[in-house]
Amino acid sequence: MIRLLLADDQALVRGALAALLDLEPDLEVVSEVGRGDEVVAAARETRADVALLDVEMPGLDGIATAAALAADVPGCRSLIVTTFGRPGYLRRALDAGAGGFVVKDTPSGQLADAVRRVHSGLRVVDPDLAVASLMVGDSPLTDQEARVLVLAEDGGTVAQVAGEAHLSEGTVRNYLSSAMGKTGARTRAEAVRIAREHGWL
Repeated sequence: MIRLLLADDQALVRGALAALLDLEPDLEVVSEVGRGDEVVAAARETRADVALLDVEMPGLDGIATAAALAADVPGCRSLIVTTFGRPGYLRRALDAGAGGFVVKDTPSGQLADAVRRVHSGLRVVDPDLAVASLMVGDSPLTDQEARVLVLAEDGGTVAQVAGEAHLSEGTVRNYLSSAMGKTGARTRAEAVRIAREHGWL
């Protein structure tokens, strides 16, 4: 039996996934959690073989959770199963050590097959997303530019962002200007939106 851990902050989604996957003769859901920061402990406790992770979860997002699993519980592989099929998410998830990336509307038979393939050490990627990822390419943003965009997302002033980032206001302005140029945005709000849509943040 392949032992599964499901991590999704929506209980209804977790329940539906569990019901579908438990129908498979070789799959068993051994744990369900609603937060990313609960995954590593649950994986250790239940000796899960594969963790199915949503991208957007409280506590720790799915990409950071995949990295934590790869580092702390290498015997548990991870498969991102998300509504948010963004090209940048795919690349970041694979770089973090995820074994696969599929979207939630994947048919149940294909999802079960993806779990088996990830368990056997193969990489599984939604084909449409793989094409989109190749078209979009890597994030053009540096880590600092991305960090400043995230801090600016709620509409804070340059001074507020500078205070949170422990940077000078001039440096923050430079990062925001550079991020706007790289995303082709006219405003920082537009730069945030474009970066989010591509999964770069």
